[in-house]
Amino acid sequence: MTKAFSPSRLAIRSTLLFAAALYLVPLVVMLLTSFKTPEDVRAGNLLSLPDAFTLIGWVKAWDVVGGHFWNSAKMAIPAVLISTAIGALNGYVLSMWRFRGSQLFFGLLLFGCFLPFQTILLPASFTLGKFGLANTTVGLVLVHVVYGIAFTTLFFRNFYVSVPDALVKAARLDGAGFFTIFGRILLPMSLPIIMVCLIWQFTQIWNDFLFGVVFASGDAQPITVALNNLVNTSTGAKEYNVDMAAAMIAGLPTLLVYIVAGKYFLRGLTAGAVKG
Repeated sequence: MTKAFSPSRLAIRSTLLFAAALYLVPLVVMLLTSFKTPEDVRAGNLLSLPDAFTLIGWVKAWDVVGGHFWNSAKMAIPAVLISTAIGALNGYVLSMWRFRGSQLFFGLLLFGCFLPFQTILLPASFTLGKFGLANTTVGLVLVHVVYGIAFTTLFFRNFYVSVPDALVKAARLDGAGFFTIFGRILLPMSLPIIMVCLIWQFTQIWNDFLFGVVFASGDAQPITVALNNLVNTSTGAKEYNVDMAAAMIAGLPTLLVYIVAGKYFLRGLTAGAVKG
């Protein structure tokens, strides 16, 4: 028996396939239900195919959550880009241009990674109110940027400490300055950790519910809040096809991000694990 078909490998692969199938069952149920009519949902079982595929559930769901979908996009994209850029600069400074008190500064930033969302609700609400940003998309962007900087700084700092010091010292001897070293030497090799930050931040921000429900209201709410309102405030006969379609719309962006850039995620997380 070849090594590829040894009992241990077959057992591992069978277990992984079973776990993947079990994990995908809810997604399959959601997808099938979203293409059914309400009558078809009530008449069939969860895993049955629709008698006739229809997009009426998707159309109704988009009418309800479509505007909030764009709210989430307008919130997540700038927040992800800004927090990633600041984290890259912070990580660069803390790993290559250390100054007196840099370790204390890094320790305080790390402390921010362990703060639960609930602890910053009151001070964040007070701050947003003072700046006139309460119940706005800009206010949500600011909150997510501030909360995400600790994580992006940690990711970039751990990545940059794995870069050979001789490379940076040679660039300094050649007259390269702060931004030249950052832009021409470090950024070109930072694609894996950039993708980690983009995926991490986008997933956290897009899926966030607590900040959205506390710091936004009405038409400024993100799609997670709109989805909750749709599921819990509907009147009359329950339209599960609409609920499932809305859930699929809310989850598609993060799914696409992982499909497109997921191969960089593990590579970037493990970078710098040996040194530093």
